[in-house]
Amino acid sequence: MKLATWNVNSVRQRLDLVLDWLKREQPDVLMMQEIKCETDQFPKAAFEDAGYGCAVVGQKSYNGVATLVRGDFSVTTDHLPGFSDPAARYVEVRTQDMVLGNLYLPNGNSGGEQGYATKLEFLNALTARARLLLAEETDFALAGDYNICPAPIDCAPGALGPEDALVRPQSRAAYRRLLWLGLTDALRALHPTGAAYTFWDYQARTWERDCGLRIDHMLLSPRLAERLQSAEPDRNERAMPRPSDHVPFIVTLKDPAKTNA
Repeated sequence: MKLATWNVNSVRQRLDLVLDWLKREQPDVLMMQEIKCETDQFPKAAFEDAGYGCAVVGQKSYNGVATLVRGDFSVTTDHLPGFSDPAARYVEVRTQDMVLGNLYLPNGNSGGEQGYATKLEFLNALTARARLLLAEETDFALAGDYNICPAPIDCAPGALGPEDALVRPQSRAAYRRLLWLGLTDALRALHPTGAAYTFWDYQARTWERDCGLRIDHMLLSPRLAERLQSAEPDRNERAMPRPSDHVPFIVTLKDPAKTNA
């Protein structure tokens, strides 16, 4: 099973890029963030023609998440329980006996300390959601744009200052709390060392200088982690014409029968 997460930075502006990528990569699920359109403006028909059902939580001009699924699925929640901000930042679906939470974490650098507090509130609510799913013995993945570089290796030298919300100690500690619940960072489980960036800013030739960040993650519950086969950012997408500043992050899982064999 192939799962992917991608902050597309406006789905309507990059519809052709996304459709081309879907045709080429054929993921079972694509979780998109920053779709930047209201739900009724989402190009649902184009994705349905490509063979995907759509779970969409949109918002005018900002934020927004959408999960594309091949096959049957149901929406389990269209918001993150326990998070009070009304912004469109979370949608969760159930498919193939697993729950997939698609998230767009607040950046935390705008709005002063209140803006950063909103980021931490989201992380606390996400931790509570993960704890509940674990207690229910649900197989799940929490994927998306976390807006956190978990460790120094996930941030190119000089890319961010020490007070940036993506690297502040509280942000990294909150990410670790998710791991301490028993979740697995899919990328680092297979590639414990080395840079594996998923984001390059549009400014200052960061792509050309490979001055990137790893801020798009997929955290797996224990049984899904046992099925983990591969995890890679698709760097090629950043070199496309008019790309998103993020690239897709792709995770493949073994068939459950093969895992248990």
